[in-house]
Amino acid sequence: MTSATVVDRQPSTTRRGDASRLPSLTGLRWIAALLVFGFHAGTMRIIAEPGHQAVVSEIFTLGLSGVQFFFILSGFVLVWSARVGDSRRRFWRRRLAKIYPNHLVMWALAMLAALWFADPINPVAALENLFLLQAWDPRPGYFYSVNNVSWSLSCELFFYLCLPLALPLIRRARPWMLWAVVIAMPLLILALWPGQQLVPEQSRWWFAQIFPLVRSLEFWMGVAAAELMLRGRWRGPRLPLATVIFVATWVAASQWIRAELWAALLSVAYVLVIAAAADADVHGRRSPLRSRLMVWLGEVSFAFYLVHVFAIMTILRLTGDWGTGLPGWWGVPAVIGFLLLTLALAALLHRYVEQPMMRRLAPSRAPAAPPRR
Repeated sequence: MTSATVVDRQPSTTRRGDASRLPSLTGLRWIAALLVFGFHAGTMRIIAEPGHQAVVSEIFTLGLSGVQFFFILSGFVLVWSARVGDSRRRFWRRRLAKIYPNHLVMWALAMLAALWFADPINPVAALENLFLLQAWDPRPGYFYSVNNVSWSLSCELFFYLCLPLALPLIRRARPWMLWAVVIAMPLLILALWPGQQLVPEQSRWWFAQIFPLVRSLEFWMGVAAAELMLRGRWRGPRLPLATVIFVATWVAASQWIRAELWAALLSVAYVLVIAAAADADVHGRRSPLRSRLMVWLGEVSFAFYLVHVFAIMTILRLTGDWGTGLPGWWGVPAVIGFLLLTLALAALLHRYVEQPMMRRLAPSRAPAAPPRR
C-alpha cells in the first residue's frame, strides 16, 4: 500500500521523477486510445473473414470502456494540475484551446467527406456537433453526427465548465467525503442498468452511454481520487499490482462477468491504475508508461482518437469495402495498416494544429504555489 505526498496542493518538485507533469498518465492516455481503436476495429467490419474477426472482437470486447478510462483520467489530471490563483477564465480558455482546434479540423473534413459521398446533411445536427452540444440531444443521428467520436468532447466540455465551479468545494471537502465519492461512483454506474428502464426505450443507449450528466460520474471519480492523493490520503496498490488487477478485471469481465457489471468493475480498475501510475511518478519509481515512446504516443492520443473512425470509414468507402470488410487474410494487415496510418495522421494533426494552436490561444498558467515547509 502506498500514498503520495503533497505540498500546498502541488507535488514537491524536489522529489525524484517528473511529479508535476505525471508522464506515466500521458502514457496511459495511449492505452485508453488503443482500447477504443481496437473496439472500432472489431465493430466496423474491417475484417470479413469470420474467424479473424472473432479474434479481434474477443480481444477488444470491452474496448469502448477506453472512453471511461479517458473520463476518469481527465478528472484526475485536471485536479492534479490545478493551481491556486488560476482563474476560471484562464482554465476554460486553456481547455478550449486544447480540444477545439482539432475538433474544428475534423468537423470540416467530415463535412467535406459527406459532400464528396453525397451524404444527406442534417444542418441542426451539424451545428450541434460544431459547438459540441450533441451529447445533450437524445435523438438518433444527432449525438453521433459528423465526426461521431466527438460526442465525448461534448461531455468533456461539460466537465470543464463544471470543474472550476466545484473545485473550491472539493478543496474544502473532508477526506471521508472524497472517499465516499470514489466508492459511490461505481455503485451509481452499476445502478444505471436498472435506472435506464425509467427512460424511453429509444433513448436508453443515449442515457447510459452518452448523456453528459451520467458520464460525469467517471470524471468526478477521478477528481476525488486526485484530491485524496494530493493530500496524501490515497491508499491503493503500487503500479505492478494495480496493473495485474486491471488485466485480471479485463479478462474476467470479458469472459465470465455479466455485461451490466462491466462499467462499474472497470471504473475501479482504471482509477487504481491511474493513481498507481501517478504515485510512481511522484516517488520516482520505475514505470514503463513514462518511456519516451509511450509519452509521445500519449501526446498524440487525442488527435489519434479524433482521426481513427473518420480515416477507417473514409478509406473503406473509397475502396468499396465499407460494410463488407476485406476478404481472407487482407483484413488483419488492414487493421495494422489503419493503426499506423491513423497514428501518422494524428502526428500531423498534433504537430501542425494542436501544438501551435495551444501556444497561440492558451493563456499561461498561474505560477505554482511555493512548497509548504
